[in-house]
Amino acid sequence: MKKLFTALLSLSVACAYAQDADSVTIRRIFNESLANGKSYEWLRHLTKKVGPRLSGSEGAQKAVDWTKQIMEEQGFDRVFLQDVMVPHWVRGAKEEAFIRNGKQKITVPIAALGGSVATAPKGVEAGIIEVKSFPELRAMSPDKVKGKIVFFNRPMDPTKINTFEAYGGAVDQRANGATEAAKLGAVGAIVRSMTNVHDDFPHVGGMRYGTGVALIPTAAISTNGADLLSKSLAENPNLTFYFKQNCETLPDAKSYNVVGEIKGSEKPDEIIVVGGHLDSWDLAEGAHDDGAGCVQSIDVLRIMKTLGIKPKHTIRAVMFMNEENGLRGGVQYADQAKKNNEKHLAAVESDNGGFTPRGFGIVGTPEQRAKVMPWKPLLAPYGLTDIGAGSGGADIGPLAQLGTVLFGFKPDSQRYFDYHHTTADRFETVSQRELELGTASMAALIYLLDQHGL
Repeated sequence: MKKLFTALLSLSVACAYAQDADSVTIRRIFNESLANGKSYEWLRHLTKKVGPRLSGSEGAQKAVDWTKQIMEEQGFDRVFLQDVMVPHWVRGAKEEAFIRNGKQKITVPIAALGGSVATAPKGVEAGIIEVKSFPELRAMSPDKVKGKIVFFNRPMDPTKINTFEAYGGAVDQRANGATEAAKLGAVGAIVRSMTNVHDDFPHVGGMRYGTGVALIPTAAISTNGADLLSKSLAENPNLTFYFKQNCETLPDAKSYNVVGEIKGSEKPDEIIVVGGHLDSWDLAEGAHDDGAGCVQSIDVLRIMKTLGIKPKHTIRAVMFMNEENGLRGGVQYADQAKKNNEKHLAAVESDNGGFTPRGFGIVGTPEQRAKVMPWKPLLAPYGLTDIGAGSGGADIGPLAQLGTVLFGFKPDSQRYFDYHHTTADRFETVSQRELELGTASMAALIYLLDQHGL
């Protein structure tokens, strides 16, 4: 009994010592990020000097070249490009739209959804049908919809505390609205922007066409525009709506994931990934979506090098290409990992904006999540209390098939959809301190994953 007590006491002392050492290192990580962080100035360059970075565009290639250069300048052990063929959709000339209500023509802000076809050169004008859901639309007679424009006007639910949950409850209109409308013979679709903010910015994003239906032009309308259109329809159901857009899909283009790594000192063949997606929508600087995640990920590796932390496992920063309209970068990365027999222990993604850190969502087994729970007291002093089962990230999602445990960085969600996919997603909307706290949060998690595994 005495020997057992002694062994348990020794184990307890060892665990306490390890926790103390981890606490000191995490404090050093936060100090470095907050005092000497590079992510904010890197984000300034990415948004102001490179700018919008839609897959296949000149901006996307500039972003590839610049992030590769930055990682080389930081002296990472290896920096390389990973080829990926991406969709190449272009917007063309600015869209036009108006409500024709009797003798009145009222202009409203719209923007073509990514992947949409153009209207005819002269545009399209037709009567308009307002619906709030697909079941409501499907219940209509085709004769009522044929030749009309369908207006999807279901708002995000403002009562949801987690705005990503509210987004998930409305975004099917944007993704599949054109297909559902075309099934009943509609000639176009207009979709309310995915935000609870009332503004004049159309919030764009990707859409897709189902098989066997006509490809009809589809655009997002600003929330103010949607409210005006709905009010006008209530007063005059016979009004017409006009819109013109000039977008087209070009042949796929060659692009790249950008990868930088620090080799592991003990298990170099086992990899931990931290990353974000390098592409952004063409109307946006892409500061929160997802320039923030990219520069944070690069700075995680810089902090480890600066502090002399020699990781046991190989740590990779990955700038994924084509999250916004195809996810081909994430798929290609996972495919190459499988082809090369690489073992990925964990992957962390930041794609929820550069706001105040709250925690991490975990995609893994209950046993793997349980391994993370003892770290909560180490992370709680930095506001990281929301840690548990959740989502990982779109780009790292394909790694789950390899048994990789996924972590989604969770900043405060309340303002994200104020800017998401719009011209308002600018560098000026990002707080330096919040961004650098996020960098440190991810670096702390990467450190713990490396030290203790799963």
